[in-house]
Amino acid sequence: MPDQAPVGVFDSGVGGLSVLREIRALLPSESLMYVADSGHIPYGEKSQEFIRERSLAITRFLLEQGAKALVLACNTATVAAVADLRERYPQLPIVGMEPAVKPAAAATRSGVVGVLATTGTLKSAKFAALLDRFANDVRVVTQPCPGLVERIEAGELDGEATRALLWSYVQPLLAEGCDTLILGCTHYPFLRPLLAGMVPESVRLVDTGAAVARQLQRLLEARGLLARGPAQGCRFWSSGEPSALQNVLPKLWGDEAVCVADLGF
Repeated sequence: MPDQAPVGVFDSGVGGLSVLREIRALLPSESLMYVADSGHIPYGEKSQEFIRERSLAITRFLLEQGAKALVLACNTATVAAVADLRERYPQLPIVGMEPAVKPAAAATRSGVVGVLATTGTLKSAKFAALLDRFANDVRVVTQPCPGLVERIEAGELDGEATRALLWSYVQPLLAEGCDTLILGCTHYPFLRPLLAGMVPESVRLVDTGAAVARQLQRLLEARGLLARGPAQGCRFWSSGEPSALQNVLPKLWGDEAVCVADLGF
């Protein structure tokens, strides 16, 4: 596959744009494609089988568009589908997401780590396995965050309603003595400025977007697929109303002119 082919990235909605930003920053020569499955958000409340089928369909679409690699910029989709995708497409570089349990466990000083995540991620066997592997020496306090993804999808990153909802999830973790908070959903990094204003400076916020970009770089380099550039403009699709994604992109992605197409399924 030519090294100038694009990298395909998808998420249940706009959250994966936080990962897309990290990829663009680390690999500016790579052309990028992004699918927001906004017509079926939130994934965290859907069945594993439904998410798996959506992930397979979106992967087929991105491959039809010429993708040379795939990034599942969604913790919930990774749990449901990454194993199947790697089995079906063994030659395709595939990068998934997982909550940053390992770096958070290494960073905590109080020995108490808080996790903000979707219900689906917190209930998954993959998350339980991460705790068993990396968090034996720390106490992990989990907090499901229903409704938060929807606020971010609407571009409501700093309003009073978002602030109140976020505080209702963060305050119990602080009360438990957490000095490290895992942002266990790709949507949540967009709330870093809001979080920074409501937690002490000593509390560390951890996510895995930059680590995913580095893993993509390693896989592309190992297979001789790193692009030489120049990159083409990022292409966007949505399974929801394209205008909704079009309206929120300037806030979450940047001011560059982009057009959002209808995914069609």
